[in-house]
Amino acid sequence: MQRFTIDSIGNLKIYQPTEGYRFSVDAIILAHFVNLKRLNKAVDIGAGTGIIGIILAKKYPYSEITMVEIQQELVEMAKNNILLNNLESRVKVYCMDAKVFEEKGFDLLVTNPPFRRPGTGKISPKEEKALARHELSLSVKDIAKIAQKILRHRGRLCMIHLPERLIDIIRIMSRYNLEVKRLRFVHSNISTEAKMVLIEAVKGGRISLKVEPPLFIYEKDREYTEEMRRLYEI
Repeated sequence: MQRFTIDSIGNLKIYQPTEGYRFSVDAIILAHFVNLKRLNKAVDIGAGTGIIGIILAKKYPYSEITMVEIQQELVEMAKNNILLNNLESRVKVYCMDAKVFEEKGFDLLVTNPPFRRPGTGKISPKEEKALARHELSLSVKDIAKIAQKILRHRGRLCMIHLPERLIDIIRIMSRYNLEVKRLRFVHSNISTEAKMVLIEAVKGGRISLKVEPPLFIYEKDREYTEEMRRLYEI
């Protein structure tokens, strides 16, 4: 029998399994990377237990958020989290393969996708973790195709990924009329190389690129930096 915890992030409560898929700091960082002045309609692809969509719903109180997740158990937890945070009037979740999602007109597509290509790294024997970490059901190319289909003109795609995949990601995005406009590299601390990169692309955007100051997660004593502490004060 699977066990669950209810964890707090600021004023939010998140129901998630003790084993299997659990959200990480990547999701918190990505949700706060979104910097739209106004958000009407957003979709979270590969939503897991719903943490990113729930943060966006709190950050943009007049927005409507759609979550798409392929794993039924995670969808049930996302539904519980929507109810737990009193967001059922503005947030909905579908259990389906995002590649066949057809709703259009979104201002924002946000995704914390699988990072590893099949055949690289060790694949988890647990299905939830395997799908979350490896491109078994959702690749960067899939995400670009989905974004091209469902975003409105000048709509944005925000994602977090590995720096080693960045050139490949930019090439793929370009093929699907998505211009990478903003990057921010994420480091464990000031002494380490980047471990992640935050990426914003605009559908039909002009060619230009802004690289923001790096985000450092920890001080040298392994305590969160002041910026990271602020991200958890939702």
